[in-house]
Amino acid sequence: MAVVDTGPSTGAGMDPGTAPGTAPDTAAGPAPAAPEPLRRILRDRVGTAALAVVVLFLLLALGAPLVAALYGKNPVDHYGQNVPGLLSDGGLPMLPNGGISGDFWFGLEPGLGRDVFTQLLYGIRTSLLIAFAAATVTTTLGVLAGVAVGYLGGVTDRLFGFLANVLLAFPTLLLLLALSPVIQSRLVDPGTAEPEWMQFLVLVLVFSAFGWIPLALSLRAAVRSLRERDFVQSARAQGASRFHVVVHELLPNVRSQLLVHATMAVPTFVASEAALSFLGVGVTEPVPDWGRMIARGSEVFQADPTYMVFPGVALLLFVIAFNLLGDAVRDALDPRVGGAR
Repeated sequence: MAVVDTGPSTGAGMDPGTAPGTAPDTAAGPAPAAPEPLRRILRDRVGTAALAVVVLFLLLALGAPLVAALYGKNPVDHYGQNVPGLLSDGGLPMLPNGGISGDFWFGLEPGLGRDVFTQLLYGIRTSLLIAFAAATVTTTLGVLAGVAVGYLGGVTDRLFGFLANVLLAFPTLLLLLALSPVIQSRLVDPGTAEPEWMQFLVLVLVFSAFGWIPLALSLRAAVRSLRERDFVQSARAQGASRFHVVVHELLPNVRSQLLVHATMAVPTFVASEAALSFLGVGVTEPVPDWGRMIARGSEVFQADPTYMVFPGVALLLFVIAFNLLGDAVRDALDPRVGGAR
């Protein structure tokens, strides 16, 4: 990670009239300004394509009610059961390719007969809401723990290292499967229907329980290196408080690392949420969800393979695009990579 000295600094080579923290002019003149990160991403064809796909998914998620209204369908009505001739006696679409037609662009869900296109639209909202909330919580916890432990060092650092290693030793997927119903049983009375917001909250809590550790370990190592740099020592010598050193000297030098982590965490949480729903402990009916659609598609794959294609392709495209965008963001924020281009 490239380090930029943002804090106040002093030295024998500085002109007397130069303000602290300002680099003196050189005979060669000021260095050319580095291109903006967004411009670097747009110069990368793969990054540009990934950004376009991500923006498309975000727009579809935000505009899902409007798109569904223009389309004339919603994700909850059982069209196949309410309209004769759409489903067979076994609950399968009568038309080929899963019931795809001018009225149902992506076909019908086997059994219930819901519209697949609107299910996908609202499934984007479900996945993104949970993923962004979990990424926000884990990033916040990772920053607080990693920066604080890395700056304090000593016993605090050793205790944190031991705790992190213990937590990372647990089988994460099994713990997620075990924690989800436990948290639900604590928050909801027996026999009471679980509200939608409760399902979202439980998943965010489950993901946050372990998702902050990798970022905290990474920031701890970075801050341990930064705290010995000249600009930090200079700030301490000038009487800066610990809060000032952390906020004004250390955090600006790890913000690119935070942005890259947040960008890469979103697709991870989207895939994890879909996996939990596939296993039956994620978002439940009637909330649209990609993981549950894939689980249902696996049950009827031999009779109606089309139904599984749409959520599977949508999930694959979204995760790949967000991962590629994360790589592009990392390259754009790295001056060495940006300079090479």
